Amino acid sequence: MSEMGKYCKAYYAKDFRALEGWEENLGNLRPDTKEENGKDVEVARTELNDDDILYLQENYIVTDGIFKDENIIFDKVTDLWKEACHKELKFEIPVYEPIEIKTTEEAASDASGEAAS
Repeated sequence: MSEMGKYCKAYYAKDFRALEGWEENLGNLRPDTKEENGKDVEVARTELNDDDILYLQENYIVTDGIFKDENIIFDKVTDLWKEACHKELKFEIPVYEPIEIKTTEEAASDASGEAAS
């Protein structure tokens, strides 16, 4: 089963190609779908265009799709690769503050306290 990561960011293939250390595994490209005799059939892709979208995953692996364990195009992650992703692509994994969800009673209490002041 495919696993979706917590965060990924889309970039053009040309953006990755500009980075030192980039090597693409074209054998893992997602297939295209085309219609033949009224049915959709999958057709293997053999090339990656500069304006094709790839996804930089939270673990710095690059995929052709949003799932972090499918269609892996690049997985030679090094410290230099991570640095290039930060400096050249401005890749940063956001840090989200936890959200406190109040119960109905807490929300009602807060509302009545605000009204009284």
